Amino acid sequence: MSVEATARSARPPLWRDLRVLRVAGQVVFVAVAVVFFMTLTSNLTDSLRRQGLDISLDFLRTRAGFGISEGISYSANDSFLRAFQVGVVNTLRVAGVGIVLATVLGVVMGVARLSPNWLVRKIAQVYVETIRNTPVLVQIIFWFFGVIFALPPIQEARTLGSVGILSNRIIALAWPRLEEGAGLWAIFVVAGVVAAAVAWSRLTRLGDRTGRDHHRVRWGLGVFTIVTLSGFLISGSPVRFDTPEVVRFQVEGGLQVSAGYAALLTGLVVYTGAFITEIVRGSILAVPKGQREAAEALGLNPFQQLRFVVLPQAMRIALPPITSQYLNLTKNSSLAIAIGFPDLMGVSRTIINQSGKATEMLLIVMATYLSMSLFISLVMNTINRRVALRGEGR
Repeated sequence: MSVEATARSARPPLWRDLRVLRVAGQVVFVAVAVVFFMTLTSNLTDSLRRQGLDISLDFLRTRAGFGISEGISYSANDSFLRAFQVGVVNTLRVAGVGIVLATVLGVVMGVARLSPNWLVRKIAQVYVETIRNTPVLVQIIFWFFGVIFALPPIQEARTLGSVGILSNRIIALAWPRLEEGAGLWAIFVVAGVVAAAVAWSRLTRLGDRTGRDHHRVRWGLGVFTIVTLSGFLISGSPVRFDTPEVVRFQVEGGLQVSAGYAALLTGLVVYTGAFITEIVRGSILAVPKGQREAAEALGLNPFQQLRFVVLPQAMRIALPPITSQYLNLTKNSSLAIAIGFPDLMGVSRTIINQSGKATEMLLIVMATYLSMSLFISLVMNTINRRVALRGEGR
C-alpha cells in the first residue's frame, strides 16, 4: 500500500474530524445569529407597521428647530442630521482629549505608586483608592457643581496673568494663533521631522555597530529644534499667543471651553486615569526582576532602567487592558447628559423629543458608539501588534 493511501485510510471520518467539526460549529453559530437578528428585525417592523409607523431616516432632513449651546457651526434652522453631527463632534472632542490626558495621568501616577519616596507613593495610593471607589457620575457632578460653579461669575473672573481666565461659565487659556508666514514655517517643521528621523536612524545603526551610547533622542531633538527655530525666524515669527480677556461681561480671545465641557473632561480623565494607574503599576511589577538587575549591572541609573528596560516591556502587557479603559471613557462620555453638555446622547434625546423617532435615533446612537469603539480597538490592536515581541500571540 502506498504512503498516500495509508494517510487517507488513517484520516477519521468527517463526523469525527476536529477541523470539520470546528468549521461546522462556526457555520451553525453564524446561521443561528443571522436567523435571530432577522427575527428581531421582522418583529420590530411588523410592530411598527401595525401602529402605522415605519423605520425611515427621512426625518433627519427636516428642520431641527432647537439650539445647541456649543460645538461646530449650527443654527436652529439646520436639519436634525446637522444637530446630530454637532453631538458627535462634541463627544469626539471629549473622548479624544480625554484619552490623551488620562494616559499621561495614569502613567505618571502608576510610576508614582512604585516610587521609593513614601509621600509620593502614598499620595498616588490615596488618589487611586478614592477615585476608583466613587461612581464616575458622582465625580462629574462634583466637578460641575462643586468646583466649576464655585468659581466667580465672568464679571468677577479670576485671571491667571496672561495665561488664562477662570469663571463659572467659561474657562479660557492663552492659545497660539498662526499668522502670515505659517505656510513657510510648516515646510521647515516637516524638514525638521525628516532631518531628526535621518539622524535617529543613522545614530541607531552606529550604536548597534559600535556598541556605544548613540544619544539618538538628544541629537534628534537638537536637529529638530535647530531646523524649526531657524524656520520660525526666517518666516517672520508666524505664531503669536492669543491671550483671553474679559470684555463687557464676556470673554474674548484664547481657547475657550464651557463649564460643562471642563467638568465632564476633568471627571472622565481623573476617573479613567485611576484605573490606568493600577494597570501601569501591575504591568511594571509583571516585568521580571532580573530585567532590572541586568539593567543595573550594565550601569544604567534608575531613570534609564525605567525608560529603556522596564516601561517598554510593561507597556506590552498594559496595552490590552488600557484599550478597555479607552472604550469605557468614550462610552462614559454619555453621562454628560447629567450636566447639560450637548454630547451625542444629549442631542439625540432632544431630537427624539422633537421628532418622536425614538427607535430610529436609538439605533443610530448605538451604531455610532459601536463605530467609535471599533475604531479605537482597531488602532490599539494595530499598536499592540507593532510593539509585540516576535513570536508572541502565535
